[in-house]
Amino acid sequence: MKWFLYAYFLCLCLLFSLEKSYGFEGRKFAENHDSYTIEVSSLLPSASCKSPTKALSSNDTKASLKVVHKHGPCSTLNQDKTIAAPTPTQILLQDQSRVKSIHSRLSNPKTSGENDVKVIDATTIPAKDGSVVGSGSYIVTVGLGTPQKELSLIFDTGSDITWTQCQPCATICYKQMEQIFDPSQSTSYTNISCSSSICSSLTSATGITPGCASSTCVYGIQYGDSSFSVGFFGAEKLTLTPTEAFNNIYFGCGQDNQGLFGGSAGILGLGRHKLSVVSQTAQKYNKVFSYCLPSSSSSTGFLTFGGSASKNSKFTPLSTISAGPSFYGLDFTGISVGGTKLAISASVFSTAGAIIDSGTTITWLPPAAYSELRASFRKWMSNYPLTSALGTLDTCYDLSSYSTISVPKIGFFFSGGIEVDIDATGIFYWSSISQVCLAFAGNSYATDVLIFGNVQQKTLEVFYDGSAGKVGFAPGGCS
Repeated sequence: MKWFLYAYFLCLCLLFSLEKSYGFEGRKFAENHDSYTIEVSSLLPSASCKSPTKALSSNDTKASLKVVHKHGPCSTLNQDKTIAAPTPTQILLQDQSRVKSIHSRLSNPKTSGENDVKVIDATTIPAKDGSVVGSGSYIVTVGLGTPQKELSLIFDTGSDITWTQCQPCATICYKQMEQIFDPSQSTSYTNISCSSSICSSLTSATGITPGCASSTCVYGIQYGDSSFSVGFFGAEKLTLTPTEAFNNIYFGCGQDNQGLFGGSAGILGLGRHKLSVVSQTAQKYNKVFSYCLPSSSSSTGFLTFGGSASKNSKFTPLSTISAGPSFYGLDFTGISVGGTKLAISASVFSTAGAIIDSGTTITWLPPAAYSELRASFRKWMSNYPLTSALGTLDTCYDLSSYSTISVPKIGFFFSGGIEVDIDATGIFYWSSISQVCLAFAGNSYATDVLIFGNVQQKTLEVFYDGSAGKVGFAPGGCS
C-alpha cells in the first residue's frame, strides 16, 4: 500500500511538472437431453482464426464490435511474439487473485478516502517484475481521439473506469501492440478540472481520492495484484463503429501504468457506475448492451451496444450487491447436473449472493454448492480416469486414450424460474488432453459472493438491460 501511494504521488508530481510544462476448436459435439458427446480432439486449440459465423451489424439503434480472445490467433496482439501468452496455471493464479480482490472488497467495504483502495478487477498476464493484472481475456478495438487512433481494450463488466496509456508516459508505460495514444495530437481531447463533480466521482469509481496537477484532475486505480494506473482524467471522442461515435467520453489517460496487460492498450469499463461507458452512452443506448464470448480462442464473438435481445432469451432480474453496486448482481437459486437439480438449499446461494463477471475466468461457487456439483459430476464421469489437479481445479481427467466422451449438461437456475444450460464449451478448462478439468471452484467461505465466470458464459448471448433491471441469456449467441 505504501509503495502504491508513493508511486501515485510521485506520478502526481510529474504530472504537475508536465502540466506546468482458450476454448473448444469448433462445436464438435452431439447434444442429448441430459448430456453432450464431445470429440476429444476438439479440445485442442487451433493456430488459425476461423471466419465468424455471425455477421456484425450496426444501425441507428445499435453498434456492434468484434470480440476476440487476446492471446488467440484472431487477435492482432498475438502477432507480437515478444508478448508471451500465460500458461493455464498462470491464468488460474491470476483468476484467483482477481476473485480474492472481489471478495475482499465486498466483505470489507470501507469509507471512501485518500487511502481507501477498493479494487474491482485485475486483468491480464503476469509481469516479470511480479506485478500481474488478473485474468480479463477478451478485447475489442475502438477508436479514440480526432483523428481517431485504434486501440485494443480489454472489456470488463467488473470495471467502471475506461483508461488507456498516454504519451508522454511521465513515469512508465508497459509494452502494448498499438502506438500509445498521444492526447496532444488530438483536436477533441480536453482535461477535466479538479473542481468538477466528475473528478469527485472518481472516489466511488476507483476507491481512491483523485489528485490535482495544475487544476487538472488526476485519477489513480490500484488492482488487487499490485498493478495500477495513474494519470490525467480527460474527455475525448470515442468511436465504436464507422457510424457511431460519442464526444466527451470521460476516460483515464495513464502516465504511470505498472503490470503487463498482454499488449492491450487498457480497459473498457462496462460496470454500473455513472463513469462507465455503459452509463455515458445511456442517452443513446439506454444502458443496453450484450455480448457473446466465442467458443474458443480461435473464434470470434461480439460486443453490442443497444439493440434487442434474441427471441429465445430467458430473463432474470438484476440485483444490487450493497457493498459493490457497480457489479451486476444475480439471484442464483440452483444448479442441475445431467438434467437433475442438485439438492442444495436456496439459502446457500442467498447467503453468498451472486454476480456475473466477464473478467473472471471460471465460476466460483459457495463451498456447499461446489461440493454437491463436484460429487455429482464425478459420479457421471466415473468411467474416465482422474488425474492431478490444475491449480484451483481439483476434478481433472486424463482423456488421452479416448476419441469421444459423454459429459453431463450443467444448468444454472435464477429467480423467475429460469434455467440456463451451460454450453459444452463452458464445462471444461484444460492444460492438455491428459489434464482436462471441471471449470468450477469452491469459495473459501459461505459468505463469499458467487461469481458466474466467462468460461461458463461461452457462446451465450448475454443481454444486459440496465434501465429495465434485467439480464437475459440465449444459446448459440455467436452463430
